[in-house]
Amino acid sequence: MPLVHGLAPILATPFASDGSLDLPSLRRVVEFNLRSGVDGLAVSGMASETFALTADERARVLREVVDVAAGAVPVVSGVNATSTVTAVEQARAAAADGAAALMVLPPYMVKPTPAQLVDFYAEVAAATDCEVMVQDAPGVTGVAITPATLAQLSKLPGVTSVKVEAPPTPPKVTAVVETAADDGFVVLGGMNAQFCLDEYARGAVGTMPACEFPDLLRPVLDDWAAGRRAEARAGFARLLPLILHGLQQGWAWAIHKEVLVARGLIADATVRAPARPLDAPTRAALHEVLAPLGITPA
Repeated sequence: MPLVHGLAPILATPFASDGSLDLPSLRRVVEFNLRSGVDGLAVSGMASETFALTADERARVLREVVDVAAGAVPVVSGVNATSTVTAVEQARAAAADGAAALMVLPPYMVKPTPAQLVDFYAEVAAATDCEVMVQDAPGVTGVAITPATLAQLSKLPGVTSVKVEAPPTPPKVTAVVETAADDGFVVLGGMNAQFCLDEYARGAVGTMPACEFPDLLRPVLDDWAAGRRAEARAGFARLLPLILHGLQQGWAWAIHKEVLVARGLIADATVRAPARPLDAPTRAALHEVLAPLGITPA
């Protein structure tokens, strides 16, 4: 089994009210996730506001998370560059700062051909000793990675998994499992765990949601793994309104942070442009969703 499997949340990047990094809040979020029984942690993912971080801030966040995790779980770092040379640069920097694995988006400013995708992932994987996860997220990148191409990528040294975020994800998981999942190559799901149980049913070995509800999702996944499917479905149904709120375009980052503030884990819900702060009706609706889960403003 590759290093990254099971429940591996994407960490938010907390900011103080002035927009600066809030590392004490980040440490609390990491500690909360570890207490919740996660199997891995990821930084510089889509839920991390990476688009608004400097290279120095990316490094500081990764080093902080690696320090707090202290080897308890693998730490994954996102690589989201627009060319091979810049992706290799990000990969090497992440490896130097302690990442155990890399979650790598394809280059997306200039759309690569399937052959170029194979070359790209081969070069990134060869640049470090980290395991490489392909991030299949065409809704963000506009780059479609077919199961046939993923089968080619699965044979590259160091490329060990794919995170499928190409909706509808359950049939894509099936297609990848049937064509590419051999020699230890595995499939995980994303999109805030929206269809995680269906993805598990079709052969996925993990899910990578946002970081504000691992304690609530962990029992659901444990029920599923133990064969208690009815209980897992019921538990998941309770979480679904929160999961869907965290998928709202433009507001997703503020949603994640509003929940973390309500749980007393971060001090402020500040986001950086072009992410948007919540308006009053959206905040009120979110707190109506949180109340049945026992989450009230701290």
